[in-house]
Amino acid sequence: MKDTKKPTRASSRLGGRVVGVASMLLFVSLGFVLGVTSSNAMFIRYYLPFMPPLRSSAAPSSSPPPLTTPLTPSQTPPPPPPPPLPQNPQLRSAGFLSPSGVMHNMTDEELYWRASMAPMVRRTPDSRVPKVAFLFLVRGKLPLRPLWEKFFAGHEGRYSIYVHAHPSYTGSPPTDSPFYGRYIPSQITKWGDASLVEAERRLLANALLDLGNERFALFSEACIPVYDFPTVHAFLTGSDTSFVDCYENGGSRSRYRPFFATRNITLARWRKGAQWFEMDRALALESVADGSCFPAFRDFCVGRRECLIDEHYLPTLVSLLGWGRRNANRTLTYADWKRPVNRHPHTHGPDEVTEERIREIREEGGRRCFYNGARRGICNLFARKFSPDTLEPLLRLAPKVMGFG
Repeated sequence: MKDTKKPTRASSRLGGRVVGVASMLLFVSLGFVLGVTSSNAMFIRYYLPFMPPLRSSAAPSSSPPPLTTPLTPSQTPPPPPPPPLPQNPQLRSAGFLSPSGVMHNMTDEELYWRASMAPMVRRTPDSRVPKVAFLFLVRGKLPLRPLWEKFFAGHEGRYSIYVHAHPSYTGSPPTDSPFYGRYIPSQITKWGDASLVEAERRLLANALLDLGNERFALFSEACIPVYDFPTVHAFLTGSDTSFVDCYENGGSRSRYRPFFATRNITLARWRKGAQWFEMDRALALESVADGSCFPAFRDFCVGRRECLIDEHYLPTLVSLLGWGRRNANRTLTYADWKRPVNRHPHTHGPDEVTEERIREIREEGGRRCFYNGARRGICNLFARKFSPDTLEPLLRLAPKVMGFG
């Protein structure tokens, strides 16, 4: 009896081990499946933020059409064939080079991380026309939008538009407007506050997602173009410099504080300039990827009612980067500081919209402005500030003086 019972106990122990191993394999497999699912979700969130969410496999699907023979539980209808891939290489890369829209689900941190990526191969796989990104930092409505629409008309594929408005703004341009659907995810901004520079960087980051954008220009709702689009596009895309107003004088140094020395920003590198920039892709990438200069300005502004960071951050960053001859040290946007109101430039009214005034703006400082190392008569491509009621006289004047409309 003893001999017959021993194999039985051994068999029980062996069976227990088999069950234990099977249970462990089951848990490992379950963990692997969950890990793959989580990884896919992270991939979609970080790398495909413009894609709609994948439909859950548990979601009910539409019923298949009636069949002559009912399907058994083990049978399923064959999946539809995948759509054919486009043969044109430009169409294959279009979704990556140029996102179809500007709305996404990324946080600012995720946005800057993705926008700071840069291809190491400079030559693109297909020939394309470089685009200019027009970045509008506004409160809400664009009162001079019809003038800009005339400016952009007929030049599709050579520009991109991005608008940062107050997040409470719910208005929308007409569906046939180039501004339609171009409002990006935004945050509240305040004059003289770090939030203004955050909005500028947010606009830059969204525009950098489109690899076709090679030049980037910032505007307010009070800005206008003073040349036609072909002139502006040729001037910007043909330039070998950025146009960031950047200078040093007693007035600029008066705002420097010892706090900045603790963040490796010395008085010798401190600069001032107009907020309205035009830059190339290289400088835009540096601004979005900046992890030291902007945090210093942002931290300095905490608790201060006005720190005027918008006049110092970008010029100081250009100085710290040692951009040198890669920056023209001037803006391309005219402002009338001969007649300032408080701390703002003069605002032009409808009575001032004349052929003579537009020509004065275009020719202002023309003899002292350089372009690609040589003197050139164009100093200003754009101008501000123009009140909303200047729209009608500007539309009448544009075909005659500015060359569009």
